Amino acid sequence: MTLTDLFAASVRRVPDRPAIVFRDRRLTYRELDALAGVVAGLLRGAGIAAGDRVVLMSPTVPEFGVGYLGILTAGATVVPLNPLFKAEEVRYVLEDSGAAAMVGLEASLPLLRAARAGLGRGCPILSLDGPAGGEAGDMSFSEAAPAGLPVSAAAAAAEQVAVCLYTSGTTGRPKGALLSHANLIANVQSFRTVLHVSEEDVFLAALPLFHAYGATVLFLEPLSVGATIVVEPRFVPEAVLRALVQHRVTLFAGVPSMYAVLAAGPRPAGDISSLRLCISGGAPLPVAVAEAFEAKYGVPIYEGYGPTECAPVLTVNPPFGTRKLGSVGPPIPQVELRIVDDHGNTLPPGEVGEIVARGPNVMQGYLNRPAETAAVLRDGWYHTGDLGRVDEDGYYYIVDRKTDLILVGGLNVYPREVELVLTGHPAVAEAAVVGVPDAIRGEAPKAFVILRNGECVAPQDLLQWCRQRLANYKVPRSIALVEDLPRTVTGKILKTAIRSAG
Repeated sequence: MTLTDLFAASVRRVPDRPAIVFRDRRLTYRELDALAGVVAGLLRGAGIAAGDRVVLMSPTVPEFGVGYLGILTAGATVVPLNPLFKAEEVRYVLEDSGAAAMVGLEASLPLLRAARAGLGRGCPILSLDGPAGGEAGDMSFSEAAPAGLPVSAAAAAAEQVAVCLYTSGTTGRPKGALLSHANLIANVQSFRTVLHVSEEDVFLAALPLFHAYGATVLFLEPLSVGATIVVEPRFVPEAVLRALVQHRVTLFAGVPSMYAVLAAGPRPAGDISSLRLCISGGAPLPVAVAEAFEAKYGVPIYEGYGPTECAPVLTVNPPFGTRKLGSVGPPIPQVELRIVDDHGNTLPPGEVGEIVARGPNVMQGYLNRPAETAAVLRDGWYHTGDLGRVDEDGYYYIVDRKTDLILVGGLNVYPREVELVLTGHPAVAEAAVVGVPDAIRGEAPKAFVILRNGECVAPQDLLQWCRQRLANYKVPRSIALVEDLPRTVTGKILKTAIRSAG
């Protein structure tokens, strides 16, 4: 079975159900299938063959779904990119992936052409919402659609790579994680088993769909069951709350910063009683944020965890089981997890070590990077680089990134522990802790803190707060009050950028 098989089954079962809704636009499953067929026809006409990689650059709008499914229908591999990328970043992916074509919106055409310039090979561009612009080899969906070029899905094997997802590059140049149809279907099916989603659900997607989290949970998951996806191109609290009410949304998935904003703002005046499930991922969810959101909206947040390389979900607190705040939950079905030491030995419950994973959702490897693939895929286990622990009930807790560990005079300091203490202060909205050079102890923690709106507190007071709650060696050497922190597009704080900035 492939992703196009899953989608085709939903088309047959609920052809007239809205698949993607954006403001006043609605695409039914039948319509989405037809439009994807047109994209596939254009790509095949341009010489795109099965297994070729095709870049997709689109915000979270219906065209993303048309392009994504069209590329898969053509038998090609989707390479989703952040629409905020600059030309140099796109060119890097074109060169690294060997992409045979690009698909995007009319507004992105100048950038895509600039990225293509000097590539030294052909790379046609398909515009999804406007004219191609007249450059030789480029294609326009709007000009081709009236002629009717839909095609049926190309035959593909479950083992064929469906998506090449470039990692955020927080530790260096981005790498293309290769996920097969089977990888993604396994993750979708396991996650569905835990969430109990059905075709009656309405998902709200305000996360970027080019990212692994948004793509699996808010795009592939609902399409696999025939549910409806309401899309918002950006997270704007007023628009998100309006959509919750207007479309009777039942499932919302976000990152902790989204929940923090919603918890701090006014509750919508309309009826949101349809909302039954909130999922958090992408970064650790502070317990204080979860409690504040739930107190305001009356809907619990179920935190999960997983890296891009695992399609991406590994764990989630079960909505129909025990939820443990502060935990990312137990492994989802088909996934095995262990906590190991530096020698690969399994550690007992309560001890901190690296999280390693095994299952049908784990990637095939990194594109063109055999050494880096071998470094993380060892003896059938994917080494996440995340430090965590597991309790006696099999629930996992994320401690920190292995690379973020701070060594203070030979003692381990986990930044996440210090950040949780700081965010427990009533004036603190967010905190990021990194290691900085120290002449005596080798390293020392330094904290960067964002205060809540209207709050005022001195760094010395926050240091005193920490001294009362942490061992002396864990207390930050200094605290800087900042307006914002560098982040990835999903809201994850970029600690590499913080370290380099001082």
